[in-house]
Order: sequence, then C-alpha cells, then structure tokens
Amino acid sequence: MRAELVIVGTELLLGEIVDTNGPFIAGHLADLGIDVYYKSTVGDNLTRLQEVLSRALGRSDLVLISGGLGPTEDDLTREAVSLAAGCPLEEDAQALRWIENRFLERYGSLSAMSPLNRKQALFPQGSEVIPNPVGTAPGFWLEKQGRIVVALPGVAQELRAMFSETVLPKLRKLSGPEALIIRNLHFSGIGESSLAQLLADLIAEQTNPTLALYASGGTVRVRLAVKAASREQGLALIAPLEEEIKRRAGDYFYGVDKESLEEVVAKAFLERGLTLAVAESCTGGLIAHRLTNIPGSSGFFQRGYVVYTNQAKIEDLGVQPATLAAFTAYSPEVAREMAAGVRSRAGTDYGLAVTGIAGPGGAAPNKPVGLAYIGLACGDNTIVQRHFWKGTREQIKERLACAALQLLWKTINTGI
Repeated sequence: MRAELVIVGTELLLGEIVDTNGPFIAGHLADLGIDVYYKSTVGDNLTRLQEVLSRALGRSDLVLISGGLGPTEDDLTREAVSLAAGCPLEEDAQALRWIENRFLERYGSLSAMSPLNRKQALFPQGSEVIPNPVGTAPGFWLEKQGRIVVALPGVAQELRAMFSETVLPKLRKLSGPEALIIRNLHFSGIGESSLAQLLADLIAEQTNPTLALYASGGTVRVRLAVKAASREQGLALIAPLEEEIKRRAGDYFYGVDKESLEEVVAKAFLERGLTLAVAESCTGGLIAHRLTNIPGSSGFFQRGYVVYTNQAKIEDLGVQPATLAAFTAYSPEVAREMAAGVRSRAGTDYGLAVTGIAGPGGAAPNKPVGLAYIGLACGDNTIVQRHFWKGTREQIKERLACAALQLLWKTINTGI
C-alpha cells in the first residue's frame, strides 16, 4: 500500500509552527509496513489544496490529511476533498448532535456555539465519521475507487487520539501480514562519508533489509529496515547485516535504537563504579547537561565547572597563569592542565575538560574559530585531542560536546 501525507496550514509554510503530525503518522505507518512515498505541506487555499489532493489521489492508495477541519472560513479540507474526490458535501445529523452536545457539556448551553461550527458536521458523501474524543472537529474516512482518504484535525492532541483510537485499528486490518522492522545503529568518531565508504558494497547490494546513513551533531546513525511477518523474524533477517557492519566499524559503534552517547557513557561509569568531574569552557555546561539528563547520574558525576574566563581557570582548576600567557586558553597545554586540575579538585577517577573558540569572534591568525581541545585525565595519564570544525556557534559547541563524550566512552571501555 502506497501512502501520502498532506499537511495543511499556512502557519506551517510561514514557519510559525513546526509539523509534528507528519512524523507521528509516518512512524505508525512504517510500523504497519505501509510505505510513505510523498509528503506535501499546503496552505489554507482551496485551489492549491484541491490540486495537491487530486495529485495525491492519482498516485497513492492512502492519503492522510492533517489540518483544515476547524469551523472558520480558512478551514477548507472537507471542501477540497469533496472537489478532488467528486463527492458532494452532506450534513451528518449524528455528528451535528455530537458537536452540539460538546458545547452543552462545556458551556451549559448552545449560545456559545457559532453558526460556523455547523460546518464541522459536513462530510464528503460516503464518508465514515471519525469521532474526536478531545475537541469539536470530527474527522472522516472516505473510500472512493480503490483510494482511501483520511482527514484529521491539525491539533496534535486531537489527531493523535483519533489516529490511535480509530484510524490505526482500521489500517491494521488493511496493511496485511508484513510490518516494517527498524533497528538503528549509532556511531561516533567517524564521519558519514567515511562510514559510507566502509559500507559501500553493503549499501550497493541492499535489498531486504535495507540500510541508510544519517549524520547529526557529530554522530552517524545507520538505519536497518526490513519487511517481515513479525518483529522476531525481522530482527533475525537484520542480524547478519548488523554483525557485518559492527565488524567493519566496531571501533566507532556505541549503541542501538534509542541509546544516546551520554547514556552509554553513564552506564559504563556506573557498571565500573568510577567517578567523573568535568570542566567546560566554550561548551558552557553542555556536557554536564547531557550527562545529568541520565537518571542515576549522581552515582558517577561528582561536579562540573564552567570556567569561561582565564581567571576562572586559574582560581577553580589551578591552571598556571604562565601557561595561559604562553599558549592562550585555546591550547593543548591548557586543556591538559584543566583536565588534571578538575580531577584533582574533585577527587574523581576521571577529569574531562574542553576549551576552544566557538565564535563568531575571538579568532587569531593561528587560532581560527572552530579550534578546540579536549583533555581527559585518569591516573598518571592525560589524553589531549585537537579538533577543528566549521559551523555556527551552536554547531561547534554541540560537536565538541559530542567529541568529548566519545573520547570518554572509548577511553573507559579500552583504558588509557
């Protein structure tokens, strides 16, 4: 079954809100093994909406619409579906009584009900009404000439309730025995293009399962997807491919599915009974924030310092003024002293430190924006890494935090 999503609302095109309904619906369709081939976003304009729906009905078996079912003049989904499908609008008496009862329950009388609300009881001829347990805008399910149109309100809370209670059970009956099983493998410390090169033949030869790479914030996700009759069968089909990918890129692999880099770091520390303190300059507490988002992190994370100025580095960590004067704060020498200093001050097993230039200012001829150093102290040893990234201030901070967590994760698993 080929599916298509149509997301309605001028506010989406203006960037005033971000669409969350599309990903919600698409995720559930994927679980059912229903392929989503197209997604369109269209404003509150009858002509354009009708054009989009006519095109969708010409190429897709299932069209799911979000938005445009309210009572105002710019809510045009029911009119556009009527025109595109050739089904005149009809008032549903039961739906009208339901809308009136909602107003009676909420306000005690029908005086608060605008005449425009009556519009919400209009549906294309042949539709099945989808009840709205949260709001006042019913949806509808229309089947016409082998095509299915499902229209739901754009309010996320309403759409999710209606989809889960009514639409999803109906789609399960139609989707057949196969489902799409997805497993995500996460990698850090390797770029998307480098990982793609390692897996080039597997990508070229993919059938079922398939694999795809996605990079974000210093990590790379490899999505493995397979169509199978059950999750167990799907994972069995995925297993040989997963093992081959890990064999080739195991040095960079850190987790599966929803596991985050900070989560596997926390797990490693807790399992070994080790402790950590962090000193951050240009990341401004981002590393500590990510680590302390993990429940139970107080079992290993002792303290964090945000040492944004040279004076803070001297007073809080014991960095030598002479080191700062000779090498500046953006140097391997200072990163080394910061890491050793935070470990010593906190009395922890590991001391992690980062320093760099996030920009847009602060650069020098030999110290460009994006230059960063990571220091990691444990025992008598200190590792220092140099990094350089291009990007916005936020991107550089995110990548530095990710690289620091990656160094921490790899070191604690292999030892210094």
